[in-house]
Amino acid sequence: MWCSAIGCIVMLTLSLLAAPLASEAQQAGKIRRIGFLTISRPGAQHLFDAFQQGLRELGWVEGQNLAIEWRRRGERAEPLPDLAAELVQLKVEVIVTSSEPMIRTAMQATNTIPIVMAVSAAPVETGLVASLARPGGNVTGLSIQAAEVGGKRLELLKEAVPHAARLAVLWNAANPAKVLEWQDIQVAAQTLGVTLYSVEVRGPDDFDGAFAAIARERPDALIVFTEPLTLRHQRPIVDFATQHRLPTISEGREFADAGGLMTYGASLPALYRRAAYYVDRILKGATPADLPVEQPTKFELVINLKTAQALGITIPPTLLFLADEVIK
Repeated sequence: MWCSAIGCIVMLTLSLLAAPLASEAQQAGKIRRIGFLTISRPGAQHLFDAFQQGLRELGWVEGQNLAIEWRRRGERAEPLPDLAAELVQLKVEVIVTSSEPMIRTAMQATNTIPIVMAVSAAPVETGLVASLARPGGNVTGLSIQAAEVGGKRLELLKEAVPHAARLAVLWNAANPAKVLEWQDIQVAAQTLGVTLYSVEVRGPDDFDGAFAAIARERPDALIVFTEPLTLRHQRPIVDFATQHRLPTISEGREFADAGGLMTYGASLPALYRRAAYYVDRILKGATPADLPVEQPTKFELVINLKTAQALGITIPPTLLFLADEVIK
């Protein structure tokens, strides 16, 4: 079929315009795949919901243009390296995870797939990133700078329980980030004039011995460093504290929900929601090395008033006023 010169030009122009439009339509219909490496623990679903809400706000909807491969370590304690390897084999475009042990496991599984830290206690000090401003490598995300908040947590406990002079600290000594937190809280303890008693756990089998040691020492209160191991044993820890009438403070609000006296720390739902921002940027072409690690802007103080009453503790009105939530 013959066409005039002008007609041919018009047809050629339309075909050139149609090509990128078709390409964009095809790209819009493409489902991107990311992985999420985590552990199964009580009270965590709201964090995953916050992450997915953050994705939806940025236009990523699971089942429409996004697929999330969830890999959860459950009660059977499936090896984390195996779960991370599965995500690598699936060729996900991003791996999201939290806490130093799981982040390092993901790093050992791949040095090319971008890794987003939803929560990291001390990413620079533990060697996960080169610096907050320029992470380098394939890892970026959010840091809670847990060691720096430990002193504030101790102050709040002392304000709630003024007579507390000997405090037990239950923590996972196999987690490098918690070693830093332990060092920092000792400095705060000297300032406040309290004595700390270190109770270390490194695995699930250590808790019975740890509880026996705390019972022998009979401290005035208990501080729990929050991380995957202690979170998985949240219920036994709270039950032990209740049985021995120990005021307890921790970082994650789940401990207060479960019956612990107080929690203070960065808002985890806010961090998980913000992690979606990093996923969005990476899926749109950004590299982790160029995305600065952010620190939290929102902290939460949660007080379980029901537990305080059961322990015979009167929480000062000033502390109740500061609380983001009071559980009655």
